Amino acid sequence: MQVMFLCNHCPFVKHLKKDLAKLSNFYMKVAKFPSTFWKGLAVVAISSNSVATHPQDGPQFMAEDAKLYNYPFPYLYDELNMFKPQTQDVARDLGAVCTPEFFLFKKVGNDKSCHEGFIVGNDGRRPFELVYHGQFDDSRPSNSVPVTGSLAIDSVLSGQPVPSVQKPSVGCSIKWHPQKS
Repeated sequence: MQVMFLCNHCPFVKHLKKDLAKLSNFYMKVAKFPSTFWKGLAVVAISSNSVATHPQDGPQFMAEDAKLYNYPFPYLYDELNMFKPQTQDVARDLGAVCTPEFFLFKKVGNDKSCHEGFIVGNDGRRPFELVYHGQFDDSRPSNSVPVTGSLAIDSVLSGQPVPSVQKPSVGCSIKWHPQKS
């Protein structure tokens, strides 16, 4: 499962939008490879930016962006309770600090051990382990490096170890709600 922290206004995210849609379409489908069937990758994008400071990153504009770029994944707003102000709890709980920022989780079956870096299900199990946290690739708006995606995705989907080099995300800081800073 890949969790992506995105927003609408950041030039680093804008640089990736078309390729994120294309690569997500590829990885989300069940692909047949020689002698191996890969399961599709679950992908979700989250905008955690405060609409108080950056209204262009709010749900209405997110929906327009998702339609414009034909996102094949849910593009969610980080607000856990519609009766409370924006919580930004998902970003805080995962430790996201910028956009774009990527978290790749590997399914670990029925492992019920308590390790840091797991997502906890409603039943208390921890079926997903964080195996990559960082940037998508070395492509930037200001360089000519092509957008290729993370090699970590291929490793997770093929059951191979994830490369140990994890590069921190580079982009725009998450715009924290003034009352939650």
